[in-house]
Order: sequence, then structure tokens, then C-alpha cells
Amino acid sequence: MLKKVPHTYVIVFGIIVIAAILTWVIPPGKYVKETRLVEGVESEMMVFYYEQNLPEEHAPEKPSQFQTWQVFSALFKGFVKQSNIIIFILIIGGAFWIMNHSKAIDVAILAFLRFTKKLEGFGLMRRMGVNNIVIVLIMVMFSLFGAIFGMSEETIAFAIILIPLSISMGYDSIVGVCLVYVAAHIGFAGAILNPFTIGIAQGLADIPLFSGIEYRLVTFIVLTTVGIIFVIRYANKIKKNPKASPVFEEDSYWREKGVSESNHIEYYTPKISWFVFGLTLIVMIIFSIFYPKTTLTIGNSSFTAMIIPVCTAIYWVLGVFALRKSVHYFILLLLAYTIVFLIVGVMGYGWYVMEIATLFLGMGIGAGLAINKSADEIAKLFLEGVKDILSAAVIVGLAGGIIVVLTDGGIIDSILYGLSKAMGNFGDVASIGVMYVIQTVINVVIPSGSAKAAITMPIMAPFSDLIGISRQATVVAFQFGDGFTNMITPTSGILIAVLGIARIPYNKWVKWVWPMILTLIILGFLLLIPTVTMNLNGF
Repeated sequence: MLKKVPHTYVIVFGIIVIAAILTWVIPPGKYVKETRLVEGVESEMMVFYYEQNLPEEHAPEKPSQFQTWQVFSALFKGFVKQSNIIIFILIIGGAFWIMNHSKAIDVAILAFLRFTKKLEGFGLMRRMGVNNIVIVLIMVMFSLFGAIFGMSEETIAFAIILIPLSISMGYDSIVGVCLVYVAAHIGFAGAILNPFTIGIAQGLADIPLFSGIEYRLVTFIVLTTVGIIFVIRYANKIKKNPKASPVFEEDSYWREKGVSESNHIEYYTPKISWFVFGLTLIVMIIFSIFYPKTTLTIGNSSFTAMIIPVCTAIYWVLGVFALRKSVHYFILLLLAYTIVFLIVGVMGYGWYVMEIATLFLGMGIGAGLAINKSADEIAKLFLEGVKDILSAAVIVGLAGGIIVVLTDGGIIDSILYGLSKAMGNFGDVASIGVMYVIQTVINVVIPSGSAKAAITMPIMAPFSDLIGISRQATVVAFQFGDGFTNMITPTSGILIAVLGIARIPYNKWVKWVWPMILTLIILGFLLLIPTVTMNLNGF
């Protein structure tokens, strides 16, 4: 019997209390920028002083205080400090809830599965194993969803579709969970453009949003490939001997139930969806006139092209075809263009969380109108989505309280100074490895990537400056540490929900998945080494 794990809010508040206690133990201090003579050359450097020894010109306006009752006021200050990220999370949660209500993503999955069935007509595909190809295609798709827009909670709904599919293909419910949940969370760790992890972490680290994408794309490919190989090997083993599955008895439920009835989706195109198409097209035409050319900056390279006009022309053609088929395909087109303009906005116009949230809000409202929902109904759906993701947003505010206590107690720089002294002789590889271990351990008790970024990045980013490691490498250490253990920690409500749907006992899941998790953790460390030993773009 597993012991009950404390609620995440309790854990974070406990950390706030510990932080307050530390202000009574660790002497306050501060790093200041000074010009010093090094080998006959003047250079600016960060110099640490304990607060009582600070030069007069650097003395703080308000001396640091021991933290006691401030643990409660820190909650308020934490919400104020992280307000932009909290609002960002709430808006995106509400927008996605509206889109999910349309069943558009369900249609995309089912269309994809129908496409894979057609592959059986090709001899080469049969020799390669159509089922193997299906596993690869599905896992790559969900891995991309996790890497690009942080799919996580949505996997719960897709599990209901893909677990019966896995059973019908001769596999088990574990393979079904891997197709959607594991694939999405491997992509979540790969995080090419995930706004919930990479976007927030880079923002807190004060580095360009989504910079270093080239190497992250490489890590995404490597991690996804290893995950797929692991799953295919297991799936083929179960295909040969279904009773070898550790959940063979539990899967009797799915074998008796048969294929899910989720295939029965009503396809339709309301007249108002054409109005939404026309309105969005007019908006895009106006933007094409005002921004005929866009310069995209990727790392240290850039190129200029008529991106918005070309995208508008393609949208015109695809929108007509999509609406003639079903409103679901039009909403998928809206989602695709939301992602396209997110990339264009970030790389071409320096967008941050406000612009991205606005973009997703527009997508959500457009999706709601397209399925003929009234303004009141859209508002209700949006609030349901906000309610669903509220816990993730609140934890970001609570986590901000930790930094408030450490800052008001004046010990953040003292902690960084102590860490730099302790790790200064480790070397770059060992130092980045220690950061990775710290992030991995924290993720076991706080699986929220946004919360963990809010807690760790304000400390880790300046610390990386002190020991000579790029902030980008520190973000990658956070990215890997945030992703892998999500697939095993009992504090992840999403994991527990998916296992509940699949009817897989948690102890059997842990016994099965830990070799994969260990492999991915070791691989993550190996992929971190180039970030401190090679000259990578964006690092």
C-alpha cells in the first residue's frame, strides 16, 4: 500500500516555510557588479558581499529581514510577481477547452487511423509491419503535440480511443498508454516549442524565447526514436504471446468491450463557420498588407520572406476545402495556423506570453463560433477550461512566494554563492549533471513544469552565469528534468487518471516503465554534455 502523497499545494507551502527558516540560518548577501583589474585589464564582474560588508554605494534601501509571518504575505506577492504567467496559463486552458469541445482533435486522430489502414495495401508496408508503422506514426504525432504545445491533460481523452485500438491490434493496454501518454510526455521532455515549459523557463532566464531550437530538435528526435524502439520491441513481444502482458487479466475488460464507439462523430458544417472563415481571412489579408515581409530569426541566422501573405493564400484555399468537408477540419486548420503564427510571431516579431495568449484566445473564440455556440456558451466553456487548469496556474503563484521569501530574506545570492563555491571545481559536465539531478528530483514531488520553472529558474539561471555555463544549457537541464519522471511519479494527476482509464494498477505500471525511465534519464544526461562542451547555436 502506497503512502498518501501530500497535495502539491501543501508541498509548495512547506517549501515556503523551509525558505523562511533558511533566512534565520543563512546570512544575507548580494552580488554586485564591479570593475576590477584582471591581469592588467579592466573588466566587469559579479562580486559577492555579505550584507553587513556591502560597500555603501551598493547598500540596499531596505535591509533584509528574517521571515516569519511573511510566509503568508508571500503568497499574495507571489501571485503578483507571476501574474503574467498565471494569466497566460488560464487563457490557454480556456481556449483549448473550447476547441476540445468541438471534437476536432478526435476527428484528426480518427482520420489518421483510417489513413494508416490504407497502408496495408502496399507490399513494402506489409513487410515492414503495418502495425509497427502505425505505432511509429501515432507516437510521432503525439510526441510532436507534446513538444510543440505541451499536450498533457488532453491525453486522458485520447487514451479512451487508443487503448481499445491497441487491444484490437493484438497488443495490451500498456501499449495503448504508450501510444498517447508516454509519447506526448517524451515530446514534452523534448520540448521544441512547448510554451508551458520552454517558453516560461526561457522567459524567467531572460534569454530569447524558443532560442536554441536547433539542438532541442535534435534531442527531440533522439528521445522520440528511443521511446518508439522501446515500445515496438515490447509490442511485438505481446503480439507473439498476449499472456506475457503483465496486465493480461485486467485487459479482459477491453477485450469484452470491443472497439470504442468514439468513431461515431457527426460531421457537419454550420453556416456561421463560413462567416468565421471569412472574418479570419479578412484579418489575415489586413495583416498581409501591413506586414508584407517578415524576417525570421533562428539562433544567429535570419531570413526574410513574404510569410504572412503566402500563409494567407494557403489558408484561403485550405479553408474552403475544410469547410466543405466538416467544421472539424476547419477548426483543425485554425489550430494549425495558431501554431504557425505563434512561430512567426515569436521568431519574427519578438512575441512573448501576452501575444501568444491573445493568439490562442482568438483561436478558442473562433472555434466556439464555428460550431455555432452562442457568446454565453463560449464564455461558459472558457470558464470550464479555466477551472480545469486553475490548479496549474495557482501553483505558479504559490511557487512565486518561495522566491519572494528568499528575496526578502536576502539569501538568494548567498545560496548561489554557496553553490558556486561547492560546485566550482566540479567542471562543466558535472555541474550541468548536478543541475539535471536537482530538476529530476524536484519533478518527483512537483510535476508541474510551470511551477518548477517558477521555483528553480530564477536561482539556476544566475547560478549558471557564476560557474560559466550558458543559461540555455540550464534550461535544457530543466527541460529534461521536468519531463521523464512525469511518467512514473504518483503526484501526477494526469498519469493516475490515464492509468485509471486503462485499468492498469499503479504498481504494475511502475514495474514495467522504470527501465524506460532509467534509459531516458541516462540518455538525457548524455544529451546535456554537448551543451557545455560544444559551440551550439543559441547556447
